[in-house]
Amino acid sequence: MEKGLFITIEGSDGSGKSTQIALLKDYLESKGFVVLTTREPGGTNIGEKIREIILDKNNIEMDSMTEALLYAASRAQHVAEKIVPALERGEIVICDRFIDSSIAYQGYGRNLGDCVRIINEYAVRGCMPDITFLMKMDPGVGKSRIKEEDADRLEREKLEFHQKVYAGYEEIEKIYDRIVGIDATGTIEEISVQIRSHIDRVLNEK
Repeated sequence: MEKGLFITIEGSDGSGKSTQIALLKDYLESKGFVVLTTREPGGTNIGEKIREIILDKNNIEMDSMTEALLYAASRAQHVAEKIVPALERGEIVICDRFIDSSIAYQGYGRNLGDCVRIINEYAVRGCMPDITFLMKMDPGVGKSRIKEEDADRLEREKLEFHQKVYAGYEEIEKIYDRIVGIDATGTIEEISVQIRSHIDRVLNEK
């Protein structure tokens, strides 16, 4: 491929994103592709430091707009330093969360509205996913999979917040054709087969 492929995985906490990312990476590497897996917030030294601030469970006084801007700042560095260079090398990038997370969590969950999309359009500078997999699972189920002592600041939010986030994801799915909803209640293999079939289609188109 002259230009790489940018894949993002979205969904509620506890929906199995990490497992599917690892399986997809193995599948693509078996086909001879160079694959970079990364995450948000984070992915760079600067981004990981911002991640620590955002997710620190002790930072309970954080303002919602501060949170949104920190995510966007981490993303801007991530795109410039890691994602775009990898795509220009012709690699496949698989990112655990991207711009849709901010729109769902801060735009819908925090009630910040469309300003979150606008802020992040500056951050990504036109670098958008080719395909996004939305792992669809009742947020209550996903939340129950995370031990309270292991939960970060956002994971500790009340179920009502996570339900608003999930509703936001469902709205976003209706807007963007690149988003593919995946039933995350199936078995690991069932979910993986669905994802692989969509990736094969995208690769054939490229």
